[in-house]
Amino acid sequence: MLTKPPKVFILDVDGVLTDGHFIYSSRGKMYKIFGPDDNDALGLLKNMLEIRFVTGDVKGFKISRKRIVDDMGYKLDLVSTYKRKDWIGKRYQLSEVIYMGDGIFDHYVLSSVRYGICPANSHWLAKKYANHITLCSGGDRAVAEACLHIMNIFFNNFDEYEYPDKYFPSLSDITT
Repeated sequence: MLTKPPKVFILDVDGVLTDGHFIYSSRGKMYKIFGPDDNDALGLLKNMLEIRFVTGDVKGFKISRKRIVDDMGYKLDLVSTYKRKDWIGKRYQLSEVIYMGDGIFDHYVLSSVRYGICPANSHWLAKKYANHITLCSGGDRAVAEACLHIMNIFFNNFDEYEYPDKYFPSLSDITT
């Protein structure tokens, strides 16, 4: 475990939480594909770090907001891909930030924050400046993998043999 843990985990949406593809019809952008397990894994971290998402996708913002804000309960901000470093720096000390991004301009942030992560299918510049590259691709459990990695690096290791109710106390009330 490194000395002082970071305070916030900021994730790009498209290509990280989604597979990065946009599905269009004649009416415009209709769908994004979000992968499995990512929300559950973020739940393991939410009591340890502030978690928030950024997207530069103006036309798909309503889709992302539905999933991230309404369904998952996290903050989502519309931030241009090449303004993110400045946006983050105005809100947080870069030394307290973990950032996960995949795109052509994400290396500006990845090279400046405390710890950078990118999915396996990221742009080569993102990979070059990331501290960790997941084995999984964006939209296919890359965020879940990153969450377990963050736990192992900055917090108590995730014990795969211990049932995770300590992270989800409210789930003990749910029966099948």
